[in-house]
Amino acid sequence: MRKTLAKRMAAMTIATAAFAAGAAAAQMPQASLRAGKHSIEAEVAANEANRRLGLMYRGNLPEGRGMVFVFTSDALICMWMKNTLIPLSVAFIDHEGRIINIEDMAAQSEDNHCAAKPARYALEMNQGWFAKHGIKAGDTVEGMKSLPQGR
Repeated sequence: MRKTLAKRMAAMTIATAAFAAGAAAAQMPQASLRAGKHSIEAEVAANEANRRLGLMYRGNLPEGRGMVFVFTSDALICMWMKNTLIPLSVAFIDHEGRIINIEDMAAQSEDNHCAAKPARYALEMNQGWFAKHGIKAGDTVEGMKSLPQGR
């Protein structure tokens, strides 16, 4: 009986968090970016609350969609995947829109994945998206300058 109740409570907690994540996503601004000849529709996480939530509790991420994290200044930023249910790749990007490095991240991992040098942005896409589209370190992501300032 206790195990059943505990499982139900855990499921309710996850469902509540997923609902909250969906509601927060609906409030995040959207941006159109371009990497090479590939269009990206990205949710913009430009404030602390949205950066903290990121893509947590999402069951999927449609092809060509992602999330761009906008930071207040260039820094050696690191990302992790706590409560993130889908595997992702993250591109760390400098203030000019140039990709510094790309890291693959396993779902629900607390391992840190860090920029190789100070970055202003981090763009998360489905795992393997960058490799599948031939996007690599040194390439430029267009549209970064039109993003809101990080707060």
